[in-house]
Amino acid sequence: MTTMPYLDYVYKQQSQQNQELNLSADDYSLLTDLYQLTMAACYTGEGIEQRRASFELTVRRLPEGFGYLIAMGLTQALEYLAKFRFSLAQIAALQATGIFAQAGDRFWSLLADGKFTGDVWAVPEGTAVFANQPLLRVEAPLWQAQLVETYLLNTINYQTLIATKAARLRDIAGESATLLEFGTRRAFSPQGSLWAARAALAGGLDSTSNVLAALQLGQKPSGTMAHALVMALSAIEGTEEQAFSAFHRYFPGAPLLIDTYDTIAAAERLAEKVNSGEMQLTGVRLDSGDLITLSKQVRSLLPSVPIFVSGDLDEWEIARLKAAGAEIDGYGLGTRLVTGSPVNGVYKLVDIDGIPVMKQSSGKVTYPGRKQIFRSFSGGKVKADRLGLLGEIAVGEEALLQLVVQEGERVQPLESLETIRQRTAASVASLPQQTRRLDHPVAVEVEISEGLRVLTEETKKRTAEAQRTQR
Repeated sequence: MTTMPYLDYVYKQQSQQNQELNLSADDYSLLTDLYQLTMAACYTGEGIEQRRASFELTVRRLPEGFGYLIAMGLTQALEYLAKFRFSLAQIAALQATGIFAQAGDRFWSLLADGKFTGDVWAVPEGTAVFANQPLLRVEAPLWQAQLVETYLLNTINYQTLIATKAARLRDIAGESATLLEFGTRRAFSPQGSLWAARAALAGGLDSTSNVLAALQLGQKPSGTMAHALVMALSAIEGTEEQAFSAFHRYFPGAPLLIDTYDTIAAAERLAEKVNSGEMQLTGVRLDSGDLITLSKQVRSLLPSVPIFVSGDLDEWEIARLKAAGAEIDGYGLGTRLVTGSPVNGVYKLVDIDGIPVMKQSSGKVTYPGRKQIFRSFSGGKVKADRLGLLGEIAVGEEALLQLVVQEGERVQPLESLETIRQRTAASVASLPQQTRRLDHPVAVEVEISEGLRVLTEETKKRTAEAQRTQR
């Protein structure tokens, strides 16, 4: 295959400085780390690219202070696999780098003609999981299973983090509280903001301020106003009260942000209008100050008006506010929801051509073979998890990993956001209280089955013997 001209691909602008970076679904196959492609080229050169490989995506350890994770991101992972293709322009761009000069034509033909043809096993989105449990397994020709690693980790790691934080926020705030996702301006990227909004809603939040995310998900976006509107209209039209009136001319009864100047003075003026019947008001928002004291004072003035608060809130702060008796009906969650301790998911080879393999690096040991998570319950609560081999029988246990893609085709329908949200709530409710608490949570015990233990020892011995032989 000869090198194609750059034409419609990114390299047509390579002479420009400070080139803008854009991303579309057509680019996803190249949204990977270089070593995925170099390994695929090596596999092809060695003639093993079509060998059947199994990779499992697991989390080595839970983020500090977390007792569980809520699996999320599978929907976007499967969308990616369904569209996994390399265009001629993308191949030309790769060839132009010169990195693959020794790769043969068979490698380029593989990319040009290839698509994802493997199987995928995964825990349903919204399921509580723990360390060293596979959230997902890809079984496919080696080159395919290798190349998809980066994108799968990107979407599942990030969405799992956001969904878990959202589930914790809902658990602490309670079902009656309104929880709004306000994190778009703090998310790590425009794409990340869409994933964060989706994961937050699936994890238990009520709505998002991200208009694009809300509309794409069939939801109604939520929000109030910023201090800029109050300051601009107050300066031009005279007073904060006139600014509120102007906003209500276009959005009657909408929640108002009342802490731009004097929170209590603003609440007093609004109370006069509400009590006289002159104004309908669906809420007020506080974004600064002593939220405990202010919320109590505002409640005394506006007893029937919902009070929302925002400003770098997280589950610990909500717990503190509730414990102090703050009069708060809803919370806007932003920075601390869409950022924070990363989920360190990894994607490791566990079987190649039917041969179990494992990583034995210090602190990064993996279990060999294709595995299943077996969950047992007692009194409606999770009792224990057993990590075993795929073929083991689950007696009185629930097998969590399900076949979702077979030979490249989906075998289960797309789930609604509400279905995933309900599963998240049920998953969290099924966990022991010691696993759900914020301070020093204790994860559910994960047992290793006898079959997996034996396979692990056999794999270690086989690997050690092979190492001795090569010396």
